[in-house]
Amino acid sequence: MSPEITVILMFATLFAGIFLGFPTAFVLGGVAFLFGFGTMGPDIFGLFIGRLFGLMKDSTLLAVPLFLFMGVFMEKSGMAERLFNAMHILWGRFRGGLGISTIAISAIFAAATGVVGASEITIGLMALPAMLEKKYNKSMACGTICAGGTLGILIPPSVMIIIYGPIARLSVGKLFLGCILPGLLLVVLYMLYIAIRCHLRPEDGPPLSQEEQQHSTPEKLKILLTSVIPPALIIFSVLGSIFLGIAAVTEAAAVGAVASMLLAACYKKLNFSVIKMACEQTLGITAMIMMIAVGASFFSTVFVALGGDDIITDLFLNLPMGKWGVLAAIMLLLVFCGMFIDWMGILFIIVPLITPIAAELGFDPVWFAVLVMVNLQISFLTPPFAYSIFYLKGIAPPEVQTSDIYRGVMPFVGLQILAIILLVIFPQIITCLPNHFIN
Repeated sequence: MSPEITVILMFATLFAGIFLGFPTAFVLGGVAFLFGFGTMGPDIFGLFIGRLFGLMKDSTLLAVPLFLFMGVFMEKSGMAERLFNAMHILWGRFRGGLGISTIAISAIFAAATGVVGASEITIGLMALPAMLEKKYNKSMACGTICAGGTLGILIPPSVMIIIYGPIARLSVGKLFLGCILPGLLLVVLYMLYIAIRCHLRPEDGPPLSQEEQQHSTPEKLKILLTSVIPPALIIFSVLGSIFLGIAAVTEAAAVGAVASMLLAACYKKLNFSVIKMACEQTLGITAMIMMIAVGASFFSTVFVALGGDDIITDLFLNLPMGKWGVLAAIMLLLVFCGMFIDWMGILFIIVPLITPIAAELGFDPVWFAVLVMVNLQISFLTPPFAYSIFYLKGIAPPEVQTSDIYRGVMPFVGLQILAIILLVIFPQIITCLPNHFIN
């Protein structure tokens, strides 16, 4: 078979397996074995073993379980509940204040956990009943929680960034710095949307009653010091140690894991059952990620050996639209894939193919990588396989319908697309911090 036919058959088999519901890791590995053994015979096992050992020796990936462990402990420490109560008091007197508070908490919690599911479920269990009780518009309340939860894969320290770095052969520290301002840009856009909508339609987000606003300045200061400052210090110490060159990503992740345990102890939440639960959740998620990484590594080995990377590169570079047209095509491809494949599958399958294309076109590698990661947030909100919607539906009360959630997320999808356009027009939003702090 010609390389072109082989590439088409590989992707057709891959997507067919994923659409039929088989685990992504086993589909990737199975397709790799099928086409690798069929074209190269037993020699493919030597290539697989080499890639497997190369993946296992990548020390950067050690940060994945450590940050996951940190995130679980930050969740179990009761930090999210304390943050919600604090933001509830500080912002509740404004129209849409609970929605704005939810986005603020999501941003802080995103930096603490780095995982969408943990952030969204924890915050959704607190914020959705509170907003529904205060007669918030159901769709807006649902969209706010879903969009806020997706910040977990972008705001550092994010598990997605840690995985993306080795795949694209980029500094994880640079990617952390590059994602800070885009993450804050999304936070600001979300907050502005809620504030403007509730200003124009006060019934969508009424403020708290006068009785609920009765808190003195000393009380508010105490709430701020006990609820916001401790987790913020842990997050900034972890990121600061990376940005200032004091510690590598893996070392900083270990510090964060220990610090999260200390915070749980301060909140009197540290016990054997919590430690056991944290270890089990960390092991489960890490095993899933590494299985997908191994399967994707085998798939990319066969794909490159058969010349598939050259075919894909030539296909995009020969599009009659110039470099910006190619960029637009890549962004649309990611949005389409995100409707059917989870972000890890896209990361391991698509990123190795599009990274050389971006380099060939002369795009800044960190800028392009961050642009891709902002785009991948859309995959959590776009049906039919919108994981963020599924997470919220699983914890929502019966009066919240799936249609309410779909209507609620659409404006936030538009805001994410707007953010991508702004990042293309003003690339300095991404590049200024990496270029300033890391040479």
